[in-house]
Amino acid sequence: MNYKRIIPDAITSCNLLCGSLSVYMATQYEFKWAFLFILAGAFFDFFDGLSARLLKAPSPIGIQLDSLADDITFGLAPSMMLFCFLKPVMGWYAALALIMAAFSALRLAKFNVDERQHESFIGLATPANAIFWGGICCFPTSVIAQDWIAWVLIGLSLFSCYLLNAEIPFFSFKSYKKEKMTILLFLIGCLILIGFCVWKAFATKHIEFALFSGTACILWYVILNLLLACIKKK
Repeated sequence: MNYKRIIPDAITSCNLLCGSLSVYMATQYEFKWAFLFILAGAFFDFFDGLSARLLKAPSPIGIQLDSLADDITFGLAPSMMLFCFLKPVMGWYAALALIMAAFSALRLAKFNVDERQHESFIGLATPANAIFWGGICCFPTSVIAQDWIAWVLIGLSLFSCYLLNAEIPFFSFKSYKKEKMTILLFLIGCLILIGFCVWKAFATKHIEFALFSGTACILWYVILNLLLACIKKK
């Protein structure tokens, strides 16, 4: 038995466990905890691949396990958060939010067989999408007391489904040498957004604004990539 392979797989399993706990917390309407478990899953997701490379212990089983864990943590968990978040306002129409879990699974399956995505992404990555929705769902449900706001969020979730599988290039930090200026611009924007959200959290004594900083950064990431895609087409 190659014991080196156990370490990356164990880290991936921690990711899956975090995703499962996030789903459970969402059903209990503990959205802050649900989001924190998604963030913990993202932490483990980063280190399982890193440990596999450092230990030189990649495995076909590990690749499949990673996709399964990611679909729970970054597909089902944020979808369940949004469903439970909207259900008090929309009733069972909120189940439309669960479509995002299916499109996340499709995105992960495409990623596994797409040779173009070694250094960058084609379509929005599932962890980014999960962080975007996790921050939104941490606000009090009273924020969406009006039906039209809830339907706007459903519309945005369907747009997320499109972005997950769209033929749109999204940069990653792996492409730092090629996209140095773009990544630097992105990081500067993130620092400004995080600083504002943290200040707002202290000023209002609402931690929701601090958690929303992740949503703001992902929104900036999407806008920046869409602008770059438009410029490259021209």
